[in-house]
Amino acid sequence: MDMNKELLKEQAFINGEWISTDNTFNVDNPFDNGVIASVADCTENHAEQAIDAAATAFESWKTTTAKERSELLLSWYKLTIDHADELAELLTIEQGKPLEEAKGEILYGASYIKWFSEEALRINGDLIPSPDGNKDIQVHKLPVGVVGIITPWNFPQAMIARKVAPALAAGCTVVIKPASETPLSALAMADLAQKAGIPDGVINILPTTSSSDIGKVLTSSPLVRKISFTGSTAVGKTLIAQSADNVQKVTMELGGNAPFIVFDDANLEDAVDGLMASKFRNSGQTCVCANRVFVHEDLYEEFVKELGNKVSALTLGNGLTKGVEITPLINQKGIDKALGLIKSAAEEGAEVLVGGGVSKEFENIVQPTILSKVTTDMDIAKEEIFGPVITLISFSDDDEVISAANSVPVGLAAYAYTEDRHRIKRLIKDIETGMIGINTGMLSNEMAPFGGVKESGMGREGSKYGISDYLDIKYACIV
Repeated sequence: MDMNKELLKEQAFINGEWISTDNTFNVDNPFDNGVIASVADCTENHAEQAIDAAATAFESWKTTTAKERSELLLSWYKLTIDHADELAELLTIEQGKPLEEAKGEILYGASYIKWFSEEALRINGDLIPSPDGNKDIQVHKLPVGVVGIITPWNFPQAMIARKVAPALAAGCTVVIKPASETPLSALAMADLAQKAGIPDGVINILPTTSSSDIGKVLTSSPLVRKISFTGSTAVGKTLIAQSADNVQKVTMELGGNAPFIVFDDANLEDAVDGLMASKFRNSGQTCVCANRVFVHEDLYEEFVKELGNKVSALTLGNGLTKGVEITPLINQKGIDKALGLIKSAAEEGAEVLVGGGVSKEFENIVQPTILSKVTTDMDIAKEEIFGPVITLISFSDDDEVISAANSVPVGLAAYAYTEDRHRIKRLIKDIETGMIGINTGMLSNEMAPFGGVKESGMGREGSKYGISDYLDIKYACIV
C-alpha cells in the first residue's frame, strides 16, 4: 500500500492523545479482503473517558469567540484540502469506492468545514420589542454541550465533516464513534484537526467493534446533550428510545427508498444520465440513491434500451485503478443482501435484463443489474437495496405514481424528470420526502439542508439550518 503512513492512525483519539487498547480489530480492504490496519477496539470505559474529556474541554471551548472557532475550522479545512489525495487513497482502500469518487468525497466533506467556519460568524441572537415597553427581551443562542456522533461506513470522511463542523462552529465538543468497517478516515481527520490547532478534548474518536455498547454509554450519559446519527432506521429508533431518558436532542439521518420518476415529457437522455449518476455512485451504497425507478409507459421501452447500453458499459474493478466505476460492496453481508433481493424479485416475476450476479472476474463485486417488470409489492421495491441494482416499474398517470412513491414508511430523497412546471409544483408539494431533485440525479451540497421526513429521520445537516440543532435558545427578560 503506497500511501502517506503519517495519516494512517490505529489508536483511539481521546483528549488529544493517541490511546492504545488491550484489544484490536482488523480493518479490511473490501476489494481483496486484505488487512489494512489493526485498530484499537474501545470499550465503555474509553467512552466514559472521552465523554469526560469532551465535557472538560467544553468549559473552555464554549468561551472562545466565534472568530477564533472560525479560524480554527478554516485551518482544518485547508489541511484537509492539502492532504486530499492521501485522504482519498486511504478512503478507497478501507471503503472500496473508486479513487475519483473518494477524492470527490474528501472535497465534499471539506466544503462543510469551510461552510461552517463561515456560519460560526453568523450565530446571531435577537432583540424583541417588549409588549409593555418596560423590558428588554433578548434571545441568545448557546452551544448545547457535548455531542455524541455516530457515523456510517459509506461516507466515512464526509459524515464526520458534516456533523463535526457545525458542532464545533456552535461551540460544542464531540465524541465520535465511526463505523468499525471504516475508522481510518475518521482518525486521519482527527490528526489533521489537531494539527490545525483545535484544542485537546474538543474532538474524541472511539473506534470499536462494540457499537451498541458505546452507543448506550453516549445515550445514557448526563454529560452528553445531543446525539447525531447517520445509519439505518432500525438503529436510529433504538438510539432515539435510549436518548429519551436524558431528553437528549437528536439529529437522525436514517434509511431511504428514493423514487426516481421519469414522466412522459422528460428529456430521455438527461433522465438516463441522471439515473446513472444517482444509482451507481459508490456502487449504489448511498442513502439517497435511486431505489425505485418509475418510468412512464410511453417512454419505457426506449428508456430501457438506452439505460441497458450504459449500464452494460460500466467498468468493474479495484477502486485504485483509473477508470473503474463499479467497485466492491462493503462486505459479504452487503453482497448477500443485494443478491438475495435480486433472486427474490426474479422469483416474484421480475426479469433480469443486465447483470444479476457476482462478477466472474471480481468475487466481491456485484454486477450492475437492471430488473424490469418490477411491481411495488415486491420485496426489492420495499427495501433499501444498497447495491448496484436498478428496479424498473412502469406507470401511466401522475396520481398513480405519486401514490406509489409515497407508499413506503421512509422519505429521504426523491427525483423526477419532467418539463411541466405545474407538475413540478405538485411534486414538490405532494412527494413525501425531505429532498427532491427535479431534472437532476445529484442533490447534496453544503449550502442545502440535507435530511428526511417520516422514518427517514429528523433534523437537517448542512446549510444555514444545519447549525441550529447544536444550539440552545435562551430568552432573557431584563427590566
